Amino acid sequence: MVIRNICCIGAGYVGGPTMAVIAYKCSDIKVTVVDVDETRIKAWNDEDISNIPIYEPGLEDIVAEARGRNLFFSTDVEKAIDEAEMIFISVNTPTKTYGLGKGKAADLKYIELCARQIASVAKTDKIVVEKSTLPVRTAEAIKSILDNTGNGVKFQILSNPEFLAEGTAVQDLLNPDRVLIGGEADEDGYVAISALVDVYANWVNREKILTTNVWSSELSKLTANAFLAQRVSSINAMSELCEQTGADVNEVAKAIGMDSRIGSKFLKASVGFGGSCFQKDILNLVYIAKSYGLNEVADYWEQVIKMNDHQKRRFASNIVKTLYNTVSGKKIVFLGWAFKKDTNDTRESAAIYVADDLLNEEANIAVYDPKVSEQKVLADLNYLGTRSSEVNEERVIVSEDPYEACKDAYAVAVLTEWDEFKTYDWRRIYDNMKKPAFVFDGRNILDGEELRRIGFVFKSVGV
Repeated sequence: MVIRNICCIGAGYVGGPTMAVIAYKCSDIKVTVVDVDETRIKAWNDEDISNIPIYEPGLEDIVAEARGRNLFFSTDVEKAIDEAEMIFISVNTPTKTYGLGKGKAADLKYIELCARQIASVAKTDKIVVEKSTLPVRTAEAIKSILDNTGNGVKFQILSNPEFLAEGTAVQDLLNPDRVLIGGEADEDGYVAISALVDVYANWVNREKILTTNVWSSELSKLTANAFLAQRVSSINAMSELCEQTGADVNEVAKAIGMDSRIGSKFLKASVGFGGSCFQKDILNLVYIAKSYGLNEVADYWEQVIKMNDHQKRRFASNIVKTLYNTVSGKKIVFLGWAFKKDTNDTRESAAIYVADDLLNEEANIAVYDPKVSEQKVLADLNYLGTRSSEVNEERVIVSEDPYEACKDAYAVAVLTEWDEFKTYDWRRIYDNMKKPAFVFDGRNILDGEELRRIGFVFKSVGV
């Protein structure tokens, strides 16, 4: 089966970059990305390529190359579904905030809406590809909807989870560690799997394309994120012990990371992990385990989240304690709001929760992030519902200049590991701050000895 038309429902952090790279590498395939959000689609089609809604290094160049040639962004969802032989579902699957499974289970209402729309529109056989991160056996539910509400059309459901790290998503797509494709173990399933394998084989070595059953593919995504998050929480747990015993968590991480059985990746102590995937996927894993009565398994993975929450609260608490047990009325500067460098994504960013705790202590917060707007910062805080939006607007300012943000501040807290923070004129920052001037490095990226020589009281994680 040769694929000539691909439709992707969802133009967000996964759908947009993934489809841009497929179009870039497969010039003979027409790729249409659709979304009901008109503002988002308008941004993807903006003549000024710097205005596309997702910031990822290298993405602008790829979109500029493919857009209008074989990459298109549209709000006409039904037309794109009708024309495509292969449909990717890449919509949001947030954690449920209501009803059964509240706070842990994935909310699949958008997935179901997609399935029902595909079923109602499709007139020819389709391959439907799960690209969103989904609970195990979601494919079964999608297939049930498609087979029972369709127009006699045959559907094959594939699982093709993404393993992108925001900030390096384009390179992850161009040079993936592996591509995972799960499908049914019958003749039609093999044909569908082969069709998707052939798409990726345009630029990915076939030895890196793994094929499994659907359930293994779905669970592999959750497991990968759980294992990575577990490493972060593990080193963060040790960071607190290091601070109490006089050990240096960076030295400990280096020592254990040189063990070939452990490895050095994801052993960077910090204020805690964020992003749209780690917490959501672990909570989903916890819910699935509990639904099968596997309470010990659920408790084990839930502890990863508890440790991460503790690390964020501990960072905020250390700021308060160090500033003589009060930050009331004091200006605290946040360098960074995105959950990691090289992205404008703020979902579950540690900065949000640290700021919320400090605002509860009546601090004033000044934020500088090179890629995050004032509107987004305030929206993140308002979403928590801890206090009125008016109070947030009164007590939080967002600056476009880091030096201006730091003026007259009592303390600077590094919440995102943007490379530019390491290049700042920290003497200039020190001279314009209240004394004593404090720096809390939540990402362990600054030269603490140099900052101490300047005159700062310098605090990092796990040292």
